[in-house]
Amino acid sequence: MGMTITEKILAKASGQKSVKSGELINAKIDVVMCHDVTTPPAISMLAEKGIDKVFDAEKIVVTPDHFQPAKDIKSAELHKRLDEWAVRQKIRHYYKVGRAGVCHALLPEQGHIRPGEVIVGGDSHTCTYGAFGAFSTGIGSTDLAAAIATGELWFKVPGSIKFVLNGSLSKGVYSKDVILAVIARTGVDGALYKAMEFVGPALGEMSMEARMTITNMAIEAGAKNGIMAVDDVTRQYLDEHLKDKSDYTVFESDEDGEYESVEEFDCSAIEPMVALPHLPSGGVAIGECAGMAMDQAYIGSCTNGRIEDLRIAAGILKRKSVAIRTLIVPATPVIWKQAKDEGLFDIFYDAGCVIAAPTCGACLGGFMGILAAGEKCVSTTNRNFVGRMGHPESEVYLASPATAAASAIEGKLADPRKFI
Repeated sequence: MGMTITEKILAKASGQKSVKSGELINAKIDVVMCHDVTTPPAISMLAEKGIDKVFDAEKIVVTPDHFQPAKDIKSAELHKRLDEWAVRQKIRHYYKVGRAGVCHALLPEQGHIRPGEVIVGGDSHTCTYGAFGAFSTGIGSTDLAAAIATGELWFKVPGSIKFVLNGSLSKGVYSKDVILAVIARTGVDGALYKAMEFVGPALGEMSMEARMTITNMAIEAGAKNGIMAVDDVTRQYLDEHLKDKSDYTVFESDEDGEYESVEEFDCSAIEPMVALPHLPSGGVAIGECAGMAMDQAYIGSCTNGRIEDLRIAAGILKRKSVAIRTLIVPATPVIWKQAKDEGLFDIFYDAGCVIAAPTCGACLGGFMGILAAGEKCVSTTNRNFVGRMGHPESEVYLASPATAAASAIEGKLADPRKFI
């Protein structure tokens, strides 16, 4: 029996010729991602054990993002602890405030993600990097401490589910709509501790930014990781971003690789989607919810805060005015500057939007867009749990940047296709 791409990567990382679903392995870690929320507790755990070292200062990437710039005294203290630790450990890839960005946009942009590697981070949406043919998964602060100190972690090899994305996306439909449709079918636990492997012609037509949106939300179906094979689109992105363009290994799933199931989707039939509160699996076509009044639109996050997303939103908002509070949050300083240089900020400003510095901020209910009781927000983020973006009695509606922009103009959930 052959192996899937996920199994091949984990076999290599554990020094074995082959592994299979359910097997326990000890794998070497290639990259550890650290941010301002889960890393300080990990540092404290190591300090309690008398450990003040890292396994490899070159393989750890650090950025504050959840509460940056610091929103209050407590977050400022987190940043101080992170800064002192990163400096003390001589972490070379440390992106301080001013160069800090939303971690899952920053690491690929800055060339830290390579195919065939094992990447972990103290954040559930670390699964984003699977778009590059890497095994990438989120961990908690305890495992993060172990990874920082040893460069190794135990894993149970996940079984794989293949998601075949057939057809082509229609006008006004984007990768965010695809993943919302996938999760609507699977449910939030339909891929529990599985590898969600995405293939198919519709995927082949997507940019790397669009693909990252899909793998970013694999965790919302309960998955251990999301993953995609490397193709010419991947290689072009890597050629533009990697500092060492040849230093990676490409794995592909064998034809006789074992999958627990295969799910087929006709992407040509997918319409703009909205995930209704309070689960990412609550996706419905826009026609079923259009007209519902909103109080806020949020365009940003590790899911949809990249330059492609901002261009899509700007294309809809151009020469229009927003009817509700609308926040635009570029995911990294590079994206922020690019959007400014391309004139997108002028479009957003003229439309009446708020333009923020890169931050996770409102996505997790931190700051920069918190919702009051009873308020509704159409958001390009990845979670719409109870109280996710503010008051427990607020509501979050997940959508693409196009749908969020169209809804901002009308002040209610709106079909983006009428503006394209």
